[in-house]
Amino acid sequence: MSVISVFHGIFCNQEAVVQSLLRRTGYRLMTDANVLAKAAKHSGTSESRISRAFSAKPSVFNPFTHEKERAIAYLRLAMAELVVQEDKFLFQGYCGQLIPREVGHCLQLCLIADLKFRLGQAWKEKGLSENEALKIIRKEDEDRSAWVETLFQKKDPWDPSLYDIVIPTDKTDPEEAARLVEKHLGRDVLRTTTESRRAAQDFLLAAQVGVALAKEGHDVGVAAREGKVTLTINKHVVLLSRLEEELKSIVAPLPGVRSVETRIGQGFHQADIYRKYNFEVPSKVLLVDDEREFVQTLSERLLLREMGSAVAYDGESALSLIQEDEPEVMILDLKMPGIDGIEVLRRVKQSHPDVEVIILTGHGSEADRETCMQLGAFAYLQKPVDIDLLSRKLKEANEKIRKKKGNR
Repeated sequence: MSVISVFHGIFCNQEAVVQSLLRRTGYRLMTDANVLAKAAKHSGTSESRISRAFSAKPSVFNPFTHEKERAIAYLRLAMAELVVQEDKFLFQGYCGQLIPREVGHCLQLCLIADLKFRLGQAWKEKGLSENEALKIIRKEDEDRSAWVETLFQKKDPWDPSLYDIVIPTDKTDPEEAARLVEKHLGRDVLRTTTESRRAAQDFLLAAQVGVALAKEGHDVGVAAREGKVTLTINKHVVLLSRLEEELKSIVAPLPGVRSVETRIGQGFHQADIYRKYNFEVPSKVLLVDDEREFVQTLSERLLLREMGSAVAYDGESALSLIQEDEPEVMILDLKMPGIDGIEVLRRVKQSHPDVEVIILTGHGSEADRETCMQLGAFAYLQKPVDIDLLSRKLKEANEKIRKKKGNR
């Protein structure tokens, strides 16, 4: 049986269309929540962290952690398992976009409407004013645009080339839309065939390979066809042959893989550098210091040691960034304008106790040291600091974090 994937804008009367489709076809409804649950189970990561892959605003640490790409790898695996194991279901949400077009028995449906209609629906469904509705619509459309650009390098989430059918719900009532989709389901091109089943199995194998690579810290494109796996490197690599050998050593032993080849993608010659995620060092380090030149230099020196960092120049900014992008380790100065370092440490340990905090100051006293250690600081260091000593403390903090996570 065919699969229906529904991608839509918010306030496009999508729920009425979906319910009508479910009644007419007898299909079972699946959503992003189902896929998130499976992806979280595979990855050992919370559903809320994986769901950040749907947001247009990636973590500031993402260039070092590949957190979004790793989340998508697990979402792709969960979706591939669903496509291979399930029949006769309607998928509503972001993850339906992960199904390759080669899986011919999947009908890709897009529901969208003009802005005037969506504003009216926002009032009808939620009682929202025009300004309130505009804010929500723009945010939701921004997320959908970023998702589509990540997957297809297209900025328009409603691009007709991405779908089998695009239905303007401001001009089509739900029953008419459902009849149109049902009519398409009857076409021979959407029937499940041996070829489309094989494409679904290829989708699953590619997803399994993607997760195996993500577990080792790699981020490359993956395609599979009847056991032949192609890996695409889209970022510049200094030692390309060594990377190719490492990738092949990870992929070749996997069940179902008959052969592995690597190739260079379009992004290889751009300035972006390929960075493997290194699990031995923290890649989410937050530097908090109002001495801009010092903190920028420190950030560059940490990067040379494969430690990715973000920078905040005051306590308020640091606390805000922690709420949005929880770092693993914070390097914190004590003397700053506004909220001082001791108060930042106190608040961080109250709200995010798993964040390890290294105090790095040029103005602290022995009393400050005792206060910071009592509040839960991991270490207390003085400026100027030896970079090797700081690196060692960062690695020790990272090891503590990894052990703590492993015991949960």
